[in-house]
Amino acid sequence: MHTLRLYFAVLTLLLFPLGLSAQKVVNPRPFTIPAIHEWKGGTGKLQLTSQSRILYSDARLRIAAEALARDLQTNGLTLSVAKGNKAAEADILFVYRPQKKLGEEGYAIDIAKSVRIEATERGAYHAAQTLLQIGQSLPKGRIADRPDYPLRGIVLDCGRKYIPLDYLRRLVRTMAYYKMNTLEVHLNDQGFPPFFYNDWSLVYSAFRLESELFPELTAQDGSYTKAEFRNFIIEAAAQGVEIIPEIDAPAHSLSFSHFRPSLGSQEFGMDHLELTNPEVIPFIDSLYAEYLGGPNPVFACPRVHIGTDEYSNRKQEIVELFRGFTDHLIHTVESYGKQAVLWGSLTHAKGTTPVKVDDVLMFAWYNGYAKPDSMHTLGYQLVCVPDRYTYIVPAAGYYNDYLNVPRLYKEYTPANIAGVRFEEGDPQIKGGMFAVWNDVVGNGIAVADIHHRIMPALQVIAEKTWAVDTIRTCEEWLRLANNLSEAPGINDLGRYPRGLVLENAKVEAGSQRPIQHIGWPYRVSFEVEAAQESRGTALFRSDDAEFYISDPATGRLGFIRDGYLFSFRHTLRPGVKECIAIEGDNRETRLFVNGKLVEALSPQLRTFPKDKSFKVFRTLRFPLQRTDATLRSRVTNLTVESL
Repeated sequence: MHTLRLYFAVLTLLLFPLGLSAQKVVNPRPFTIPAIHEWKGGTGKLQLTSQSRILYSDARLRIAAEALARDLQTNGLTLSVAKGNKAAEADILFVYRPQKKLGEEGYAIDIAKSVRIEATERGAYHAAQTLLQIGQSLPKGRIADRPDYPLRGIVLDCGRKYIPLDYLRRLVRTMAYYKMNTLEVHLNDQGFPPFFYNDWSLVYSAFRLESELFPELTAQDGSYTKAEFRNFIIEAAAQGVEIIPEIDAPAHSLSFSHFRPSLGSQEFGMDHLELTNPEVIPFIDSLYAEYLGGPNPVFACPRVHIGTDEYSNRKQEIVELFRGFTDHLIHTVESYGKQAVLWGSLTHAKGTTPVKVDDVLMFAWYNGYAKPDSMHTLGYQLVCVPDRYTYIVPAAGYYNDYLNVPRLYKEYTPANIAGVRFEEGDPQIKGGMFAVWNDVVGNGIAVADIHHRIMPALQVIAEKTWAVDTIRTCEEWLRLANNLSEAPGINDLGRYPRGLVLENAKVEAGSQRPIQHIGWPYRVSFEVEAAQESRGTALFRSDDAEFYISDPATGRLGFIRDGYLFSFRHTLRPGVKECIAIEGDNRETRLFVNGKLVEALSPQLRTFPKDKSFKVFRTLRFPLQRTDATLRSRVTNLTVESL
């Protein structure tokens, strides 16, 4: 008997050390991106159920409450939303309560018998994202959370590559999910002359906004109407994401000189506006008037980026004109009630002509163009976007193809601008961003490729601008980060657990599937008994890609996405049955026929005079959503696998 008692005593100590029962173990801090600043763990969990309600005590919190309900429904849980202040068990109650310690974006959450959220409008929306990331089984405890830096975001080059507005909307939702609050949309730019035989008239350029003043200025291969861009800005703001539109001048301005050649500089290049030309300033002013003027301006946002980077400084008189032009644009933007944002270039363009400093936001991207300490001393507000660490230029061979996420997780802080260190919390350091520049026009990079590069960068910059001090090892953070989705209802990566994703015994003409696409790495296989097909017949389509059983150019197997058509060296023969398999990753797309590799569409080198070259990427995020009604071939045994 004594032996049995001793056995149970030892077992109790092993299972429940220090006398704690299983029910009294304090809940650890839940994993979210960005990390929660303050967590006081309770014991046990609160399970949200279909009987739970979402209540808001103040009308100002209705938007956040309804948004949370929509996202929970996307995740499979339907909850009612109502105004009220008495929460029953497992309800979620939003209470309007500003707290100086937490600021406009901070929030407090108490998870006990119910969930109580105390915040302002912006903080309430952030609190909802925290709940969504934690899940529907909520560890009991108390959260007090707020950002270390007020500006956390992305610069996206839509000038050199058209980025559809539908994608930008999804990106905004993903940013909001990770509490990123700023998207700078770079609206005009051009390619590099060596890739266009150094002929300025051939160099690609684009201005992405509709212009009623200058209709021919608007890019023909992709643009945004004024109405839809304004609505996009307003929709993003409702999710706590500020859009900063950028019209870049007086460099990066080839779209303007293509439209009106007299605006371009013969001396410094047609991508430079000729600052000695008296037509230049009125032209640019008229653009700002079009987008900032009137009772309902297109740029319905608090800040506008004026560009002003990388202009020649070979002559001091030109430098002074550049400085005067910069100062003029700052005052122009401010005259419409907006804060001016600009690229740092005033070390490169050192001179005596005054440039306004007060209440001007500068993106510090390269210390050789603008020394951060000098700009800080002058009084500029600074955003940390150091090119070497935070610039992505897909498939260019310089800067980063993907950001070095482990290094950023361990080292990045907005207070360290490429080695120039400031105190954490310095009021002039407003935050940090990363940038995606589509420098190499025509290199085959698709929006899917861009997004594949954005996601890991977004997660780590979101983490390190909201909460600089890390609480987990890099290895643990990377593992857990990989398990988070992009946002409720969004799967642009096309990511699924490894293994079988989809099977269809037969692919019927006109059929649809529940999956829009599968992302890298994948394998899609099927058997086909070919019939005579019309060129352009798609076996699989999604909203942004098509996989052809007979492509429109050659009649071979092939695919198109983002305006690029790629063909495999294989044509299906009527009456012949073959087993086809496609494998894809973020570098190439491979075709197998009857188990043998036929062709790998790997990066393809394009060469130009004077040893200039770039690689064309032929990747495919594989479309699956629907099949053309005109399909005649018999297609069976479709298998889709995530590798």
